[in-house]
Amino acid sequence: MTATLRSLETAIPSTVLVQPEVRDVFAEQPGLTRLGQRLVRTSFDQSGIETRYSAVEELSLTSTAENPLFFNPADRTILSPSTRVRNEIFAEQATPLFIEAARKAIEACEGIEASDITHVITVSCTGFFNPGPDYKIVRGLNLNPSVQRSHLGFMGCYAAFPALRTAKAFSEADPDAVVLVVSAELCSLHVRTSNDPDTIVGSSLFADGAAAAIVTSREIESNQPTIRLDHFETTLTPVGEESMAWNIGDEGFEMVLGTYVPHIIDENIIGALEPLLAHDPSVNGKPYSDITHWGIHPGGRSILDKVEAKLGLSEEQLRPARETLRNYGNMSSATVMFVLKHIMELDAGQENERICSMAFGPGLTVETGLFTKVSPGTGSQSEATRKLTGAGV
Repeated sequence: MTATLRSLETAIPSTVLVQPEVRDVFAEQPGLTRLGQRLVRTSFDQSGIETRYSAVEELSLTSTAENPLFFNPADRTILSPSTRVRNEIFAEQATPLFIEAARKAIEACEGIEASDITHVITVSCTGFFNPGPDYKIVRGLNLNPSVQRSHLGFMGCYAAFPALRTAKAFSEADPDAVVLVVSAELCSLHVRTSNDPDTIVGSSLFADGAAAAIVTSREIESNQPTIRLDHFETTLTPVGEESMAWNIGDEGFEMVLGTYVPHIIDENIIGALEPLLAHDPSVNGKPYSDITHWGIHPGGRSILDKVEAKLGLSEEQLRPARETLRNYGNMSSATVMFVLKHIMELDAGQENERICSMAFGPGLTVETGLFTKVSPGTGSQSEATRKLTGAGV
């Protein structure tokens, strides 16, 4: 049996960041050079983002915090709390997001109850605490205390793929397994003002959000679309180790997101897809545009532009990624799950449809996945497998 993603839900914090308003605040910070001001305006305006969300309520322009830690509304200055302060807020604010996304995924999953969960995998790179989010989910949702728990930390934007790959392995090793995968990232905790181009780009992109999925190989009748997790692959590009990184500093975590990253992806994306597509003769060697859906992690607008042009994809095939970026920004590891949810919710076709998905992160690491969107009424998961890829899967 092949593991199937049976529900996928998201959660966002309440504070809305409107991109032009945030741009103006960053552009007027003391200490910015004229070049820094121009870079702020250019980065924010060309980001492809309209709104983002933050778990830090005082980042709102309407904040009335008496003792602000991140943003002083009196003089509109961005403050710089210590890493410890930021991490304490992560523990406080990430926990309810983890639990909310997990609860929604369980409630949305047909044929599955909270008591069925056998494994919990949590993902985050924007903070640490222990007992961690895996523990908090088990307690918060009253799951069986014997649930097996794993946490993938500090991997960056691609981490949803190792989590889903692990869920697939658990599910296929044990046909009774039901795996809950939850990612929550509070990237806005680490936003800072700077003249450094990499820091400015990060400030223009990153946001907060959470996503959760239920993965199992159980045969369950469904009236909703599901996603079969067919294959995963990991590739390291030959260059780019210094171009994308995530370091811990004294005043928060420091994202390195070099302006050359889109060019590295452009030069290496075809090679990164080769081992993935080689698994399936029905797509291997065919035009990339023949694959119906493309679940691309929207690391930034320029990355999506490069992917679309290099692979000859249509605007419609990149719409889920671009709309996710426009409405939510880059939420690190959770973002590609928002994109996959968008694809799941598209009008179902008459036949099952293939999905090629990928995310990029430190290293430069490229994670890829080949999936199948199984529409309601098209038969069981095993029947869908035989129809699409034959007995060799």
